[in-house]
Amino acid sequence: MFPNSPSPLYLVAFFAVNVAILRELNHVVHEPYMDEPFHIPQAQAYCRGEWLAWDPKITTPPGLYILSIVLHNLFMLKCNVAMLRLTPLMALLALPILICQLRAFYHRLPPPRSLLTPSLEDIVIAAFPIAWFFGFLYYTDVPSLVSVLATIVAATKRRHALAGILGVVSCAFRQTNIIWVIYAFIINQLAVWRFQKNPGQPRLYDPPALEARPSDLIKILASVFKVLPSLFPSCIPYLLCCMTFMIFVRWNGGIVLGDKSNHIPVLHIPQVYYFVGFATALASPILLCHDGGPLTLMLDVRRRMFGSSIRIAVTSIALVAIILTIHLFTIHHPFLLSDNRHYTFYIWRRVFRLHPVMPYLFAPLYLASAWALFLRIGKEQTLLQSLLLFFATLPVLLPTPLLEPRYFLIPYILLRIQIVDVPMWAVIVEGIWYAAINFVTMYIFLYAERPGVGRFMW
Repeated sequence: MFPNSPSPLYLVAFFAVNVAILRELNHVVHEPYMDEPFHIPQAQAYCRGEWLAWDPKITTPPGLYILSIVLHNLFMLKCNVAMLRLTPLMALLALPILICQLRAFYHRLPPPRSLLTPSLEDIVIAAFPIAWFFGFLYYTDVPSLVSVLATIVAATKRRHALAGILGVVSCAFRQTNIIWVIYAFIINQLAVWRFQKNPGQPRLYDPPALEARPSDLIKILASVFKVLPSLFPSCIPYLLCCMTFMIFVRWNGGIVLGDKSNHIPVLHIPQVYYFVGFATALASPILLCHDGGPLTLMLDVRRRMFGSSIRIAVTSIALVAIILTIHLFTIHHPFLLSDNRHYTFYIWRRVFRLHPVMPYLFAPLYLASAWALFLRIGKEQTLLQSLLLFFATLPVLLPTPLLEPRYFLIPYILLRIQIVDVPMWAVIVEGIWYAAINFVTMYIFLYAERPGVGRFMW
C-alpha cells in the first residue's frame, strides 16, 4: 500500500489509538477538569430533563450538551464524566473523513469513493495538536470544528439547504461560527465563478494568487458587481442562517452568552500576529517543502519583502503598522496573567514579558511568516481564494482579548487543508512533529500534575 493512498486501515488505527488514550485519561483524570466543571453539570442537567437550567458562567450555546443528549438516547450512554467525554472523541474520529472531502475540493481531486478511506495526510491533519488534545475533554472545540467543516463540505457540494442547516448547528456550538458559514458560501461561489464554462455568464476577475498585482484589486472590484446577481438563489439558506443568528444576538443582548464581564469583545490586533506565528511554527514541516526547499522559500520571502524599492517601502510601512498596533492594542488579560496551568501563561511571562522591547522584536518575523504562509497556500489558488481565509479569520480573532490557542483551531485547519503538493516525506515529518507535541502535552497532562497548581494543558 502506497503510504498516502486512501485506506480504511488509517482510520481504524486512528480510532484504536484515540479510544485507548481516552480510556487512560478517564482512569487518571476521573473528575471534571478546568472548564469541564461548567460543561459536564450542564449536560447532566439536560440528561435529567432540566431544560431550563443554565449556568451563567457558560459562554457558548448548548450545542455540545444537546449532541450528548442525542448520543445518550441513541446508544443508551450514561451521563457520567467518562461517557460525556465520548462526545468530543466521536467528533475527533469524524474529523479525517471531513478533511478528506475538503482536500479533494481545494486540490481539485476526485472525491473519495468511500467515506471511510482517508489518506495518511488526512489522518495527520486530524491529529493537529489542539484538535487532538481537546478531543479527549468535554469541550466544545472539536464538535464545533467538525460542524464547521461539515457546513463547508455541504456548500462545496452545492447542497446549500443542507449547508444552511449545518450552519445553524455549527453556531449552536460557538457563536463565531457564523463567520465560517459565510466563508462556506463564498469559497464555493469563488470556485463556481472560477470554473464558469458558460460564455454567456459574467465571470469574476480573479488572477492566480502568486501572479497577482495591486492593480488587480481594481479589476476584481469592477467585476464583482457583474457576478452578484448569480448569487441568487443559492445564497438564501445562508441568509436565513445569518438572520437566525441576528435574532439570537438581539434576544441575548450581544454575542457573548454568559460571563460577559470576562468576555467583553475588544479590538485585539496582535491576536492575528500570534496566530501567524503559531501557524508558521506548527506548519513548519509543510512550509519547508516549498518548491526548491527552505532556502528557496526564504529567498522568495526576501524578494516579496525587499525585491524592489516599492516593496521595501511597503514592507517598512507594514512593519511600522505592526509595531504601532502591538504598542496600542496588546492586552494583558487577567486570565493569561493568573492561570499558570496553561502553556500560554509561561510563554507570555518568559518570552513576551522578558523585556519591554521583546514584543516588538517579533514584528519582522510576523511579516515574514505571513508571506511564507501566503506563498504556500497561494499555489494553485486564485487571489481571492487565498485572501478569503485571512479576511474570515479577522472577525474571529480581532474581538478576542485572551491569547488562547483554541481560537486558532478552525483557521489553522482550513489553512492546512488548502496547501497543495505536499510530498510524502513532509507528511511523515509533519506527523512525527504532531506526534511528538501530542505525546509531550498528554504525558504532562496525565502524569506530571503539580501539587497546588494542577495539570498543565494548552
